[in-house]
Amino acid sequence: MAQMIALTAAHDGFSFTALHAEPEGPRKGGVIVIQEIFGLDQYVHEDVARWAARGFEVLAPSMFDRGEKGFTALHDEAGFARGKDLALANGPDNAMGDIQACIDFLKGRGPVFVVGYCYGGTMAWLAAARCEGLSAASSYYGGGVAGMAKFDLKAPVIVHLGAKDPHIPAEEVKAAIWTAHPEVPVYVYEASGHGFNNDGRPDSDLADAELARQRTVAFFAEHGAS
Repeated sequence: MAQMIALTAAHDGFSFTALHAEPEGPRKGGVIVIQEIFGLDQYVHEDVARWAARGFEVLAPSMFDRGEKGFTALHDEAGFARGKDLALANGPDNAMGDIQACIDFLKGRGPVFVVGYCYGGTMAWLAAARCEGLSAASSYYGGGVAGMAKFDLKAPVIVHLGAKDPHIPAEEVKAAIWTAHPEVPVYVYEASGHGFNNDGRPDSDLADAELARQRTVAFFAEHGAS
């Protein structure tokens, strides 16, 4: 069973909450799940459970605790607007500090990976560039990835994009990434739009979602997951 724990970011001493789950069966490593802008909603909880079932110890930090402790929102216009405001106010330095705290919590027990969705997809890419101790990252439909494509990477990254995503032009993002990092695997899923890892959402194709998960697990295995 997942439960909330408290962690402290070293860069500012702020105590934030994170959903924590122990692995089922032999431990393969640690995975940090980075939310969309809607907070630790039902889809994050479902993803945490999936990763734990695959044998990973999981942390899902509540990324906007500095602005609103325990924030969650519906996937509607109001929820999007509030989440966007919180993300902008939080800024990248606080986000990286919290992710680094999660890495530091997990790293003594094996390799550490990060997977992020939408806002979290951008933060996963940024963490691969800025954080210490990551073995690999998986970035899903991150709106800011194209603008960060030229960043040097400290950890390998795999990228997943939806061909039907109305917000993020998949082919343009892929081109930007491959111009700077031709070694990065980038997959475009033809049947899916934005948020396709969220099972049951309108833009989610279950076959695409499962294929992306399998590719991410295999990528993590290539980079140290036992």
